Amino acid sequence: MAPHPSPFLDPGTCAANDTLGIIQLRRDHLIPAVLSSTTDSDYAEGKVENTRFGSFPHSTLINQPWGTQILASAVDTGSRGQKGKKRKREKDDEGDATPGQDAEESRRDLAKAVTASSGFAHLIPPTPETWTLSLPHRTQVVYTPDYSYILQRLRVRPGDHIIEAGAGSGSFTHAAVRSVFNGYSREQAAQPPQQIEDGDEARIGITMKTRKRLGHVYSFEFHKPRAEQLKAELEEHGLGALVTVTNRDVYHDGFCVPAGEDGKLAPDADVIFLDLPSPWLALKKLTRSLPSQAVLKAVSSSDPSTPSADTSATTPQLPAADEPFRSPLNPKGAIRICTFSPCIEQVTKTVSAMRSLGWLEIDMVEIMAKRLEVRRERIGLQEEGLRGANPSPASVHEAVQRLRDVEGRAHVFHSLQKEKQEVIMRRAEAKKRGEKVAPLKEELGDGKQKVNFEALPPSKHDRLERAKKDLEKREIFKEGRLVHRTESEIKTHTSYLVFAVLPREWSKEEEEKARKKWS
Repeated sequence: MAPHPSPFLDPGTCAANDTLGIIQLRRDHLIPAVLSSTTDSDYAEGKVENTRFGSFPHSTLINQPWGTQILASAVDTGSRGQKGKKRKREKDDEGDATPGQDAEESRRDLAKAVTASSGFAHLIPPTPETWTLSLPHRTQVVYTPDYSYILQRLRVRPGDHIIEAGAGSGSFTHAAVRSVFNGYSREQAAQPPQQIEDGDEARIGITMKTRKRLGHVYSFEFHKPRAEQLKAELEEHGLGALVTVTNRDVYHDGFCVPAGEDGKLAPDADVIFLDLPSPWLALKKLTRSLPSQAVLKAVSSSDPSTPSADTSATTPQLPAADEPFRSPLNPKGAIRICTFSPCIEQVTKTVSAMRSLGWLEIDMVEIMAKRLEVRRERIGLQEEGLRGANPSPASVHEAVQRLRDVEGRAHVFHSLQKEKQEVIMRRAEAKKRGEKVAPLKEELGDGKQKVNFEALPPSKHDRLERAKKDLEKREIFKEGRLVHRTESEIKTHTSYLVFAVLPREWSKEEEEKARKKWS
């Protein structure tokens, strides 16, 4: 099991070995990398992340404070691996090297990274937000604008148990773990008790007793390769003890999992999130008590795509009499659910099934997230050469004046060129007649005596120099118009969110007991 705490929960002050780090090249371009100091790589510098902004060996990233600007390194990408592969073949032929000796030799052979002339990136800690933007997409993911609203609307808090069906790429999984985390049990901690100090117990939340209900995420995925990949990623990220990934068809097999180490039944869920093609079929497995056959038929008949003649074939059968019914829900409180559906037809079927199964406070929401950029817009020819401005004419007067300046300097230039051409032609005719002519330079002169440069319009070089001098006295933060514009693109996709609440079961005995207590 990966060491705790996870960098998603407590990244610390610096990037550590064998933990996840995010290399930020641009605002919207992030690269995740599990940092490693080993030389199990084709490069002499060890593991290297090659990007369009340069190469970044992991040795230059480990033990660096989060937020540090990392300069690119000069890595030979053309002859990579030739010496390393040859050395490995020689060791394999000898057959007398032990794994410990190989590791020691690899550490000695690790080349020191040399800083390149250009290129840099920033090293930032992993969060659910940065992981969502950089994770390898196996399916369509739930982006930050959606899952942040979902977790807030479902009132997720530390200690809750969440059922997630349709894990996909694991974007919502990482966000859910952070929301429910309230510590590790002693059994979940990777270190043995004698290696955990008292200060560390308080820092990472290790609890000695099991009375406190620890948060947990129960994630279900139908596609086996995706489930295995998600489980491997969670182990790498140090979240394996907080998430139970199950490869299962929840439509038929439900959401119950074997009892945990404490003997309590699982998932014992407080919150449910369904990102499934047919969430109404999974709702039949999310009940507090055994539903009747009439209710199951009503739920199946609410599906418009199911012919009435085939209703009995699609209706789930009740479990056998010798099989005790087991609910995956927490019996001590109300259950909150959210379904994630891209089509309104799916919403219609889901709402019909919820009403048949006793869900209340049914509500549908569509997230239309927009990010507004507020800034000052400076327009005018006086902004030429300055950063963050639009050096175009702000009025007709400025445009006409600039044209006059350009034409005025062009007129002087062409007149000098014409005069020079006339002098050259006169010299040629004089040479034909055999007359003696003075040197061309003496006859033309430098031309400055004939041109009054102070009266000429300023050149582009003069304008740029004057703009730089004026910039020292200007208060740019007060100039221009205050404008706001919508961001061109934001990472999200349109879907319909259906929220509902399943109240706690209330018996007559409990009602009478509450009446006596609170009357």
